[in-house]
Amino acid sequence: MALSNFERMIQLADDVFATKSDPNQLDVNQEVIEQLQLLHPNTVSEEVNEDGPIAWVLVIPTTLNLMDQFIVGSISENELLSLTPADATFNVIYLCSALVLDEFRRTGITQKLTLAAIAGIKQNHPITHLLVWPFTPEGDLTAAHIAKVTGLNLMKRIID
Repeated sequence: MALSNFERMIQLADDVFATKSDPNQLDVNQEVIEQLQLLHPNTVSEEVNEDGPIAWVLVIPTTLNLMDQFIVGSISENELLSLTPADATFNVIYLCSALVLDEFRRTGITQKLTLAAIAGIKQNHPITHLLVWPFTPEGDLTAAHIAKVTGLNLMKRIID
């Protein structure tokens, strides 16, 4: 029996990010989603069709100070989320993850969802920077494109 879109998305997340074996990365569950939603309602986005989810985008608004700590590896991805106060003024959006099922890649879904999330957060916060920890060449290119389209400064974490 074929996997559902939801099951395929979960498998894709495990294949790309290996969050189950890396305690420093977010292992997205209901608790994490609730924590993200406390920061801003535009942190979690999805595209669905009649068969279920085909794309998920997760962003984390945060502060310049926490961004700087994350870039140099002083704090983990989990700590970036847990240390970001819900009542802060955010200047940074961390492009945490974007997952798209294979047959829907290169259709603009990631860009559409990410730009909408950024626009929604910018309505409430003076965002000046994007932050990325690229796991794939495609993710790196997408982040650069999103930065160019939005005119925001792109910062990268290179440390594993």
